[in-house]
Amino acid sequence: MKVTDHLAQANGKTLFSFEVLPPKKGENIHTLFSNIEPLMEFKPPFIDVTYHREEYVYRQHPNGLLEKKTVRRRPGTVGICAAIKNRFDVDTVPHLICGGFTKEETENALIDLHFLGIDSILALRGDPIKSEGVFKPEPDGHAYACDLIGQVANLNKGEYLDQEQDDVWATDFCIGTAGYPEKHFEAPNYNADIRYLRHKVDRGADYIVTQMFFDNEEFFRFEKLCRAAGIDVPIIPGLKPLTTKSQLSMLPRAFYLNLPEPLVEAVSQCRDNDAVRTVGIEWCLNQSRELMAHGVPCLHYYSMGKSESIRRVAKELF
Repeated sequence: MKVTDHLAQANGKTLFSFEVLPPKKGENIHTLFSNIEPLMEFKPPFIDVTYHREEYVYRQHPNGLLEKKTVRRRPGTVGICAAIKNRFDVDTVPHLICGGFTKEETENALIDLHFLGIDSILALRGDPIKSEGVFKPEPDGHAYACDLIGQVANLNKGEYLDQEQDDVWATDFCIGTAGYPEKHFEAPNYNADIRYLRHKVDRGADYIVTQMFFDNEEFFRFEKLCRAAGIDVPIIPGLKPLTTKSQLSMLPRAFYLNLPEPLVEAVSQCRDNDAVRTVGIEWCLNQSRELMAHGVPCLHYYSMGKSESIRRVAKELF
């Protein structure tokens, strides 16, 4: 089923979902399965699978010349979605990004997903290549998530890039998009970011899943502004339990978010990462309980390759 179908059939109950990373090239998929298995007892209706941009690496030849090569360190999102769906009998939501794809390659990927029976996708612009710093679309690719969403929405109407085709079969994808309770770092201001989000919904997004946040007041403000702007699709909050002291600097740097001072102070006083995990789980539990009482449709947890802390949170809530 689609994500929106799962939300509608929950009849007001808050659902549980989570996101996983594809294994690095050369790793065994059973490591991923072993991280998913402990979470299946909580009956997630869907699992997200991320997609990662290619990277540039430079390899030195014996003659001293450097060769620039393109490397994908975590390939296999579509295959992993199919494998998880087959192994656990659960719906999967692949991330589809603009970067690294032409419009035709995007259409072909969507056709593959359609044939596999995967009927929900999360459409994102995606990050720039690490060594470039600034996002650059492919020639004949999409520069913005709203245009990617528009292509998926057109395919749902049977509008393929090759307009000369007759008797085409329309897809029926549920389209998710990203929201940023603390503003996307490239948006000039908060109101502009909400306008951009409204544009993505107008182009065809059926639901929103947010970037992780650690202060529920940020989410409540974001949700209120979305509703005031006429955005009426479901909004799913994204959460993550802190697990290491290094995340105090890593998460703000990577995701452009703020950590509340009480959380920072509590983590700073921890003797080791075991103590950090205890603090992180308790903070995430308190966030989750308040959001459930608020009536959010689903709580979406970012695993970043590890499931134990999420399992401990879910055991208390679901």
